[in-house]
Amino acid sequence: MAEEAKSLNFIEHIIEDDLKEGFNKEGLRFRFPPEPNGYLHIGHASSICLNFGLGEKYNAPVNLRFDDTNPAKEEQAFVDAIKRDVEWLGYKWDEVRYASDYFQQLYDWALVLIKKGKAYVDSQPSEKIAEQKGTPNTPGTESPYRNRSVEENLSLFEQMKNGDFKEGEHVLRAKIDMASSNMLMRDPVMYRILHKAHHRTNTDWCIYPMYDWTHGESDYIEQVSHSFCTLEFAMHRELYNWFLEQVYDPNKVKPKQREFARRNLSHTVVSKRKLLRLVEEGVVKGWDDPRMPTISGLRRRGYTPDSIKNFAKTIGIAKRDNLIDVSLLEFHAREDLNKKAPRIMAVLNPLKVVITNYPENTDEYLEAENNPEEDVLTYRKVPFSREIYIEQEDFREEANRKFFRLKLGGEVRLKNAYIIKAEKAVKDDQGNIVEVHCTYDPLSKSGSGTPESQRKVKGTLHWVSIPHAKEVEVREYDRLFTEAEPDRHKEKDFLEFVNPDSLRIVKGYVEPSVETAKEGDHFQFQRIGYFNVDRDTTHEKLVFNKTVGLRDTWAKIDSK
Repeated sequence: MAEEAKSLNFIEHIIEDDLKEGFNKEGLRFRFPPEPNGYLHIGHASSICLNFGLGEKYNAPVNLRFDDTNPAKEEQAFVDAIKRDVEWLGYKWDEVRYASDYFQQLYDWALVLIKKGKAYVDSQPSEKIAEQKGTPNTPGTESPYRNRSVEENLSLFEQMKNGDFKEGEHVLRAKIDMASSNMLMRDPVMYRILHKAHHRTNTDWCIYPMYDWTHGESDYIEQVSHSFCTLEFAMHRELYNWFLEQVYDPNKVKPKQREFARRNLSHTVVSKRKLLRLVEEGVVKGWDDPRMPTISGLRRRGYTPDSIKNFAKTIGIAKRDNLIDVSLLEFHAREDLNKKAPRIMAVLNPLKVVITNYPENTDEYLEAENNPEEDVLTYRKVPFSREIYIEQEDFREEANRKFFRLKLGGEVRLKNAYIIKAEKAVKDDQGNIVEVHCTYDPLSKSGSGTPESQRKVKGTLHWVSIPHAKEVEVREYDRLFTEAEPDRHKEKDFLEFVNPDSLRIVKGYVEPSVETAKEGDHFQFQRIGYFNVDRDTTHEKLVFNKTVGLRDTWAKIDSK
């Protein structure tokens, strides 16, 4: 019991304490409240896993609620993308809700506040209102319109709703305390005028509620018990509670806001505004570009739902913001794909090898293991012939004793095949090696049980039979930024740190077993890394994305 209590994060402790104090477990309800103004990113994944994970743990409903109060930036396409991402991660929401569902109720409650003398229409420009807010060390100044009569406020607010005024001409503000130490309590704006069509309500409304007014009241309408958000909203909690107090019925659940730390990922950015710049300025090819930290981008690159959920579990829920090295996310991708991805052979930097003593116009099919991590091993047939490709870096004319790959006069084993010996290097007019002639030991076939097959040689190479090879396009991705924190330099634009080598496209060759592979299929290219089939694949051309290498090559680079 003590161990279980110790393993709880501080959010779970809050819930457990509430239950001990008499809160009815049947009243637990959570929500994930994204704004549909962009795609979800890896930072959102922690919030998704937290809220839906709590729902699973306590068998409580979780709403997917879109905070759609800014028609200038929101689109149905973003709503659809968010739904896809949450479903792909494996979570199921209880209901899909929208803040726009509550526009009428929010308006009606705003009228109640006006009638109570707790809200008023301010007719000053936004710059003047901001100036009158004061500073953290000096109190604000009351608006000259703060003491308008209830009747005048009701009339002006109705005209705002009806579209009788221009944008910026009036706002509705809560009347709280212009001397509060919390500047958010200094008569915050509740409504602004926007003459823009909404993706759901079209032009029904000319005024739109602000986040602080909308969020807590939406939680209350949905009877959300615990509302979790990131640390930047900690100062908003006082206002969240003040707004709730104005409409709260003691017979209903009063939502509780609590905050947890944002997790930033190294070598990328997670600000939606900056992600939008990457898209709009053509640095990447859309929100789902495999270099993007969006969930859609990670999915397209080949990350699995489990790898992202395991990453979120590892970094946990904390009270202090932190920068997480992207290598941890890559580790979880490797760990998960190692269990799930079938192995195939692919050559990305080909060098032709001719096995001179292998019969011409002959081939054979060798048995190869699909994945040694499987509980029940399965196998496939791989064609072998006189001419094969190996990687160029796997051959040297001369090499020291630590080079265990192919060299003149030296032997290696071809995986699942035979032992070969390099006899001759063929060069072009510029002196480049274009072909290697080898001989093979026909009695050394892997798994044949002969003494020759059990002979030990230090190197094992992957290969592809040239007559059977399928040509593919391979997109090798690297970190999007050369700096771990590209947006921490206030005097520089974060785009100055874009990695010019974040994408390299090469022509590769793979064994024919993948000919029928479809979008999203995962593979380990043996001795190279993990790859998946991209959506640009056609019947004529297979396109692979490199998800992650077999090892963390950046660890060495960073140490230098």
